[in-house]
Amino acid sequence: MKLRETNIQKLSSEDYDVLILGGGINGAVSAAALAAKGVKVALIDKGDFAGFTSSNSSNLAWGGIKYMENLEFFLVSKLCKSRNHLMKHYPSTVQEIRFFTTIQKGFRMPVFFVYLGTVFYWLIGRFFTQPPRYLSTEKIKDEEGVVNTSNAKAGLEYSDCYLYDNDARFVFNFIRTSLNFGCIAANYIESTGATRDGDHWTVNARDTISGKNMKIRSKALINACGPYVDVHNELTHQPTAHHHVFSKGIHLIVDRITDSKRVLTFFASDGRLFFVIPMGPKTCIGTTDTQVENPETTVTDEDRQFVLDNANSLLNLAAPLTLDSIISERCGVRPLAIEGVGGKADWVKLSRKHAIDGNNETKHLSIFGGKLTDCLNVGDEIVERLSEMGLRIPFPDRKWYGEPHNAVKDEYMHQAKLMALDGLTDPSSSEPLTQRLWRRYGANAISLLENIRNDPTNATLLIENAEYTRCEIEQAANREMITKLEDFLRRRSKISLVVRRGDLKNSKGLMEACDILFGEQAQEKYDEYFQENP
Repeated sequence: MKLRETNIQKLSSEDYDVLILGGGINGAVSAAALAAKGVKVALIDKGDFAGFTSSNSSNLAWGGIKYMENLEFFLVSKLCKSRNHLMKHYPSTVQEIRFFTTIQKGFRMPVFFVYLGTVFYWLIGRFFTQPPRYLSTEKIKDEEGVVNTSNAKAGLEYSDCYLYDNDARFVFNFIRTSLNFGCIAANYIESTGATRDGDHWTVNARDTISGKNMKIRSKALINACGPYVDVHNELTHQPTAHHHVFSKGIHLIVDRITDSKRVLTFFASDGRLFFVIPMGPKTCIGTTDTQVENPETTVTDEDRQFVLDNANSLLNLAAPLTLDSIISERCGVRPLAIEGVGGKADWVKLSRKHAIDGNNETKHLSIFGGKLTDCLNVGDEIVERLSEMGLRIPFPDRKWYGEPHNAVKDEYMHQAKLMALDGLTDPSSSEPLTQRLWRRYGANAISLLENIRNDPTNATLLIENAEYTRCEIEQAANREMITKLEDFLRRRSKISLVVRRGDLKNSKGLMEACDILFGEQAQEKYDEYFQENP
């Protein structure tokens, strides 16, 4: 029986200390923190883990330099500290990257003043990264020929960091960590309501795949439903001090337009930040920042044209980007926390800071807002809040995050070197296989080495133009609760972001991957994916 089915049986047959609703970044770190500290935890999500906002970010974990314009220096200091903490504890995954910013003529502030802002940002960031640089237009031309400097006044360069793989994979690894510590998690399980009965919550839940209903009992309930926090609080009649407003952001992924390893940053035609972000053999361009009324959003023709027009205007391209240039799209909402239950907010100035509202009497917590940069703080705060509510934390000092100890990594690297692992793979890959497996799986990569030693063909790439080996797909089938093909192609990996749909459909290895992931249901899952992703 597969992991998901086993966990679904346990959800309704056992009582839990805490049930978490939502498997985005806020729910994932809450589960990892609590489970590691000995709390009996369950987690459900009505879709896949990281299936909404947490898989549609810019893949940047940054200290919030734009919030300096609103004089939110305390928030920026906190986010920079969190960014540094992530880089220190996830050196293979969260890495420093340079931001190469061009300021156009007529910008609302003098360039040198903006440069001084980056120096102050570096100072607030505790000098953890490389120092910023001021760039003349000549220097921009010399270092980044793809940048159109015809209307440029000057520029600057500073550092933040990014997720080497993708946001959804980063989130899932917290889910995987929580499972290692005994959390019972399942995707595609929707909460349809919850009631407090004595000292327990009873959640009515439904398996959206089979349609089966179940009840899950827990002492405490955490609403980490991301953009749907307010919706679920209405179901459970939970008053809160905050609610969400929504800002839609989109990105377009195209073939790589520059060999630069930096993020090219501009202020778009309407004054908003605009990024050209490296994504291996591809480039991610965006984002928009559009107020919307609810989380259900799509990429519009206007959105696409805005991104394409700004890219063509701000870059020197051999040929202009067109709709045909688009390989894939990302679209999601940023849930921004605002105090109160009504009225209007200057939502453009709202930051992504998180807020946690609680009801001590009913042991209920709601997590509003948040961003990848601040995720470790969210996990720690959830543990602290539940402890204050009287929930027992058996191992309060247990560390719950970070890559494995260097001794584990050294052992892995030594074994990989002895078997000449990197010599078994395609030399054209953007990253050595040894490094890639460690970054994705940490200590679990050691078991992959054993599979490859037993059969070297397990190191071969199964899907064309996608850097995933046969043994990785086998491990995903056993340990990563992949329920739909999209879970693997879009969230456990970024294959569907960087491989055109037509090329993916024509891939000889994709059906073989489906056989590994789904067995007798392979054809059904294959057809389902292409019907739902036209």
